[in-house]
Amino acid sequence: MFDKVINNEWIDQFLTPKLPDDILHERLHQSLQQSPIPAIWLLGKTQSGKSSIVHALTGSSYAEIGQGFRPCTRQSASYDFPDAETAFVRFIDTRGLGEAAYDPAEDIAYCMNQAHLLMVVIKAMDHELDSVFTATKAIRDTHPEWPMIVVQTCLHEGYPNKSMAHIDPYPFTGEEISNRRHVDLNRSLMVQRQMFKEFKAEFVAVDLTQAEDDYQPIHYGLEHLWSAIESALPLGLQQLLKQNPQHSSEINDECAQHAYPHVVSYAISSGLLALTPMPGVSLSLVIATQAKLFHSIASIYGVALTKRSVSEVISAVGMGGLAASLGVRELGKIIPSGSVVAGLSTAAITYALGMTLCYYYGQSQQGHVVTAEMIKANYEAQLMQGRELLKQRFTKGG
Repeated sequence: MFDKVINNEWIDQFLTPKLPDDILHERLHQSLQQSPIPAIWLLGKTQSGKSSIVHALTGSSYAEIGQGFRPCTRQSASYDFPDAETAFVRFIDTRGLGEAAYDPAEDIAYCMNQAHLLMVVIKAMDHELDSVFTATKAIRDTHPEWPMIVVQTCLHEGYPNKSMAHIDPYPFTGEEISNRRHVDLNRSLMVQRQMFKEFKAEFVAVDLTQAEDDYQPIHYGLEHLWSAIESALPLGLQQLLKQNPQHSSEINDECAQHAYPHVVSYAISSGLLALTPMPGVSLSLVIATQAKLFHSIASIYGVALTKRSVSEVISAVGMGGLAASLGVRELGKIIPSGSVVAGLSTAAITYALGMTLCYYYGQSQQGHVVTAEMIKANYEAQLMQGRELLKQRFTKGG
């Protein structure tokens, strides 16, 4: 009976959170202030391929990226992914390069406590790079400790003809490029690398195109870029940004892929809230965050969040399972006192709940019968996956 009462209390809070949105938003903002969002500073001229990099890394559409960037200084804008409230990665785009007398001082000051990785973006066949070099030097003179990657983009512009395909295997690693088919491209890449060599940067060459450009793969060299990012910023961002089909083929539908970054962002947010204890309200904040996630997922699937859907998921998972996962020995400590729980455990639970709701909606919309046993099995699998996925964020990034 006690378990049933608490189940109902939990379900009611999912449907109608006790905390107003403005208070939750304030608490989320405070938690993010205490654990800064990993930021990638994109430094490059207009049309150098910065938006293509954000698109390839996040899977966001170009329209979403264009609308998502918000001014942060007079010459830069930032894009919080997947949204400003629960972002787990930030991209900062400097737009003043190439303009007369660009002074990076204001942008450096803004990025002082935010930019964790400087990514200089240059087109492979561009040799009018004085403005980029000057800005890079000013930044490196101020912060030589910041990791740096030089990304050389638009490789196909250096191919002998438009019918030329990408070279497999990828030949642009190391100081000596093992590519004998693109003489002009090779020469251009090496000149650029020599120009920026003094900054001790990692160099990566990519060709990030769209399907209509007729190059395969469309994100040529992306894995090498990811490797450089993970080496410079070891927070497991690749797995956080990119849903692996092996996680669960059963939920790998279009809506689940759209929902995935929101699941990750709310999972991290709930974990951060658990790491910033506020007696009496910590658990309420976590539940309110999970409720926001559930409403977000329902919206993505085009359905209303109902008591039936919430109760079927929560009841199948079971309060006992949730309590055990939270690391709480006595169920009575959860409600109403709001015990403080470990950030990683809370994040993993939120991740598992979100992915399980995706599973529930996905299976239901395909006309499949979803049993309590199936829901519980999916939740337990996603809980293990969530712990593995998020551990770097809370051990290294937290």
